[in-house]
Amino acid sequence: MKARAALFREIGGELSIEEIDVDDPAPNEVRVRTVACGVCHSDLHFMQGSIAGPLPTIPGHEPAGIVEAVGSSVTSVEPGDHVIACTSIFCGSCNECMKGWPHLCSNRRACRRPRGAAPRLSQHGVGIDQFSDLSGFAEVMLLHERAVVKIDKDIPFDRAALVGCGVTTGVGAALNTARVAPGSTVAVFGCGGVGNSVIQGARIAGARQIIAIDIVPKKLETARHFGATDVVLSTDEDPVKAIKRLSKGGVDYAFDAVGNANLSAQCLYALAPRGLAVIVGAIPSGQLLNLMPGHFYVEKMLTGSIMGSNRFHIEAPQYLDLYRQGRLDLDAMVSAHVTLDHIDDALHAMEAGEVTRSVIMFD
Repeated sequence: MKARAALFREIGGELSIEEIDVDDPAPNEVRVRTVACGVCHSDLHFMQGSIAGPLPTIPGHEPAGIVEAVGSSVTSVEPGDHVIACTSIFCGSCNECMKGWPHLCSNRRACRRPRGAAPRLSQHGVGIDQFSDLSGFAEVMLLHERAVVKIDKDIPFDRAALVGCGVTTGVGAALNTARVAPGSTVAVFGCGGVGNSVIQGARIAGARQIIAIDIVPKKLETARHFGATDVVLSTDEDPVKAIKRLSKGGVDYAFDAVGNANLSAQCLYALAPRGLAVIVGAIPSGQLLNLMPGHFYVEKMLTGSIMGSNRFHIEAPQYLDLYRQGRLDLDAMVSAHVTLDHIDDALHAMEAGEVTRSVIMFD
């Protein structure tokens, strides 16, 4: 079938809205009509060359939509179901999956079509790579069954889409990766969609102090709405000194929600002894992390977090329950709606720090 999509062909180039061909579902695949897709910094990082990947491709990895057709072996969803999709596909049989870490699956290829098979997406007979195995900047997606999870039909698509990446990444970094303890102190560097999700995760976990750090005053105001108890404008003062002053010696947990080597180092330096720093954002390829080793002598720890250490099929419905209860605010995270034809506006607004999340609406 035919569908419109935002194609990306060259690093540093522009997206172009073109018509593509979407194949019929294989036995383990699901065809989804995209209704909403969030615009994430990882899409921009890829387009700028900071994240490697094959071209041409269709970016977008935070989508929600309606199932149109399923393959003969699919049992988890059926046509008409509302779903969200996540890049954390998993084979279910590798060591990482068997240990309960499906987000670290080492055999993602098992969820792709075999070499030599017809491509899921193509144009004029030439295959198009699926960014993050999803390609959500398209009117129609063709996905492995394990990439989607069914949601209740009362959840707005633009809110549900955020759970596909930003919310899962940020809330999960606090709840799953760091396991923020009740009564603890937290610092979050970067108050975009992921950073505000980390803040919400820390609030849900019961942190007593959450310090938000950013270079944009308006974003700090937004961070207070999501649960920050203190804010630091890092253009006005040294953030590490400010965090240590506000927390009376250092925080228990610090998160780099941007993906910047300098911020990751500041996370470590802002910790109290035995504190944990978590790198959540994607540091561009080629950057090195330089650290003063003396901080490790008081048993400070540094770790990464990929997609919030998620078990998506379990946690996505839980996050939506928290949304229903008013404990996870997805409404205020949606700053703007755009159409597919105006996707460049959303990318520019995100790069300028003007939005928490822009969402492409297809209907």
